[in-house]
Amino acid sequence: MTHSLRGRLLWYLLAAITIAALAQASIAYRTALHDADQIFDYHMQQMALSLRSGTPLSNTEAQRRLEAQTDKPGTNNDDMVVQMWSPDGVQVFHSVSRAKLPQRAVLGFSNVKANNTVYRVFSIQTENQTVQVAQDLAVRRNMAGNLALRTLGPIAVMMPILMLVVWWVVSGSLDPVARVRSQVASRQADDLSPVSEAGLPDEVRPLVQELNLLFGRVKTAFDAQQTFVADAAHELRTPLAALRLQAQSLDRAESPEARKLAVSRLTAGIDRATRLVEQLLVLARQEAAATSTAARPVDLSDLARRTVADLAGVAAAKGVDVGVHHADPATVEGQPDALHILLRNLVDNAIKYTPQGGTADISVRSEGGNISVAVEDSGPGIPPEERERVFDRFYRVAGSEAAGSGLGLAIIKAIAERHGATLALGQSERLGGLSATVSFKPTGA
Repeated sequence: MTHSLRGRLLWYLLAAITIAALAQASIAYRTALHDADQIFDYHMQQMALSLRSGTPLSNTEAQRRLEAQTDKPGTNNDDMVVQMWSPDGVQVFHSVSRAKLPQRAVLGFSNVKANNTVYRVFSIQTENQTVQVAQDLAVRRNMAGNLALRTLGPIAVMMPILMLVVWWVVSGSLDPVARVRSQVASRQADDLSPVSEAGLPDEVRPLVQELNLLFGRVKTAFDAQQTFVADAAHELRTPLAALRLQAQSLDRAESPEARKLAVSRLTAGIDRATRLVEQLLVLARQEAAATSTAARPVDLSDLARRTVADLAGVAAAKGVDVGVHHADPATVEGQPDALHILLRNLVDNAIKYTPQGGTADISVRSEGGNISVAVEDSGPGIPPEERERVFDRFYRVAGSEAAGSGLGLAIIKAIAERHGATLALGQSERLGGLSATVSFKPTGA
């Protein structure tokens, strides 16, 4: 069986036409044979009744009546065989025929095999004679076959025409599919424009629409990847150039103090470059995992405690008090690793921008089905006019003393949007610094 849709349609439709024609031929033959049986049985019965007489018939009188029934005066009908016997079993009449039927007959209709032929026989008996009329069943079959052929003649003529029409309709209906295939096959690898849906069948149009949606998603991902690569190349150029200058300063250092200062600057530059590369890799992984990781229930309160535990050492080294201020039981559908990165970056930013001796807290609240996670600190905060721009990649607030790559909030926002959550920046009323709140949609919304 071919895997071509066109081949399958043509095969099944043409096979259906052929089977229907054969079925029609069988039905026509059986119907014609049944009608022929009814007609000839009636004709045989009337012939026998016409030959029935109260007195024995002579050969001349019997022949006259037989010719009147067969409508062939002066001749004998070889299709019909007529025999007549007297009450004492003497045959008094036999029509001119090569058929030899048994003398004993069953009254009424019966089928008799004689001389390798099956005859349909009708017998009737009176006080003076027994009349037997017989006919070869082959005559009926031949007539039924002729009638069936006459019925099937127009069908036999129309079958090739119908097959051509089916081939034309199927081929024409699948032409739009071939056109779509040609469009996709002829385009370049970077051509992600939508495929034309004009003239497509209703069964194929949804497939092409989904294909266009896929092209759109791939184009978006491709554009984002190009932007990411361009931004990464641009941002890596600066720290690499700085490392080159610091290495040159170390090479030119003449005193131990100058050498020590150059080494510390070089180490700090390497740390900044390492941090930037790590953030770039995290961002790339999150974008790649946006559609490949299945969502499952995540306990945000437990995740918040684990995040604080992970960063407790960093906070202690800087002298920042970090902890979980409030934790309601709250579960959302999401990607655990991505949400962990989100909370870790929020808390890490809070620790980084909070001065020594300050405070950074995380709170998880669930009220009326609304779930939110807030990270607050006692740092300098972000001016209102800068709060939208800090979500851009590699953007940093002017005058910021903390080291960073400008990717943390961009990663946080991307993860929040992927989970259908919103990220809002404001001022903490309790600690006075920045407040970053991630609000999740209610379950079932």
